[in-house]
Amino acid sequence: MAKLYCSLSILFLFISISPSLQKTSLHPTDLSSLHDLHTSLQGLPGTKFFSSWDFSSEDPCTTFTGVVCSPEEQDPSSQFFRVSVLTLGTGLADSPGLTGTLPDSICNLTSLAVLVLYPGQVTGPIPSSLGSSLRQLRLLSLTNNLLTGPVPDSLAGLPDLHTLDLSNNRLSGPIPPSLLLPSSPSLKVLILSNNGNLTGEIPAGFSTSQILHLDLSHNSIYGELPMLPATLRYLSVADNSMCGTLETALSGTTVPDLAFLDLSMNAFSGQIPSFVFSIPTLSSILLDRNNFTGTLIVPVTDTPVSWTVIDLSHNGISGQIPAEVASAGALYLNSNRLIGSVPDRVVRSVYTGQMTTFYAQHNFLSEFPTQPDPLPESVALCLSYNCMVLPLAGSNCPVNAGPLQARPSEQCSSSASTGGD
Repeated sequence: MAKLYCSLSILFLFISISPSLQKTSLHPTDLSSLHDLHTSLQGLPGTKFFSSWDFSSEDPCTTFTGVVCSPEEQDPSSQFFRVSVLTLGTGLADSPGLTGTLPDSICNLTSLAVLVLYPGQVTGPIPSSLGSSLRQLRLLSLTNNLLTGPVPDSLAGLPDLHTLDLSNNRLSGPIPPSLLLPSSPSLKVLILSNNGNLTGEIPAGFSTSQILHLDLSHNSIYGELPMLPATLRYLSVADNSMCGTLETALSGTTVPDLAFLDLSMNAFSGQIPSFVFSIPTLSSILLDRNNFTGTLIVPVTDTPVSWTVIDLSHNGISGQIPAEVASAGALYLNSNRLIGSVPDRVVRSVYTGQMTTFYAQHNFLSEFPTQPDPLPESVALCLSYNCMVLPLAGSNCPVNAGPLQARPSEQCSSSASTGGD
């Protein structure tokens, strides 16, 4: 019994002194940075994120929400731990996030591999030396806040940075060109969408980068689209000021894994390259609201290609609808200059429910072949303002489609050969 009592006494003694020993485990520089973060950031009403950040009691590495520590890699003999993962906020639906600003001293957390700021109302600039100080960053996400100022040049060329997401803020100024060049070989995911005032051109060297996912949508990017890198899987530059044709970008390269392409709401022009419709992995083609003209050519391939959505609406495309687009799940061709009869394959796809949306209003189409079977209730079909007597099923149009009527006959007779006004 005496031996058992002695053993328990030693165990209780160890437990009682462990917290005091753990208090010294975090490097003083990192501890100071966490103090500054706690001072500069506050939780919005309803947020309890900082409730566990009690500097007077426990070790931040074991008790602070959002803080993960690791041994110091640069000095294995060090007794201190360093902050390797920092997630500010919870991202939960019932948590409104944080407010305040990011202090410059966050750059002293030099062992950070992951830095995440969840949606909130954090304002001010991103510290300019973030990239030059945090050289071990692999993931940097500061999305859905109110950050202003430029994208720091120091973020380009980080040796291990895989994902950079600064979307949905109020950033402005040029995008550091080196982010899109081979000088950032580890960068695979770059999301800068919905900032509004990010500007500049996509550099030509982008074509030799190793990037997989690029989203620059809803900004002020201008210039032509360069050749796409062979590694690319997702591209969105929607709602910018880009221009030129797509011959170089989409006809002069091979993008075997491209699955999503959104070039909508720009000023691209010329004919849509037929190559875009033969990419076997491409499921979403969004080219609406541009200045594309010419006929639509969809090549016949040995392996049929199917698409989740094709949106070519609000352009100046002429000629007839290719039958090959019948394999699209949703097809938007409205507000163009298309003529002729809707291909039987497209009609059958609509009536079988394979194509759930077919919008072709505001064209010069002359016929939609009738079918004996009723239109499935799940299908949306709009054919108003064409050169045809509208089928009963053709009145299922969106509110913004305008009056449900056919074109005046004089427009149809004068446009029968040109497909235009």
